[in-house]
Amino acid sequence: MGTDIDADEARQKMVRELTEALGPDAAASVTSRVVHGNPTEILVRASEGAEALVVGSRGRGGFARALLGSVSRQVAQHADCPVAIVRAPGKP
Repeated sequence: MGTDIDADEARQKMVRELTEALGPDAAASVTSRVVHGNPTEILVRASEGAEALVVGSRGRGGFARALLGSVSRQVAQHADCPVAIVRAPGKP
């Protein structure tokens, strides 16, 4: 059973987080979309023709924290542009 996601709410949250992390000028120059589907496939497709792709990595704690998530790893291996994987502040 899936969870319904409000696309407008997700976009607003993303814009708030980008603005907080990058500042209003940098966040304004970032292209963003909220889409539904397999994250790896969507991100690899989005990398086509892009200058760079920046993705987050949630981490799980303990030993798993040292490893990249499966989506991050797959995107880094298959993207058509450079990929930066960024962890949340406070995460190793």
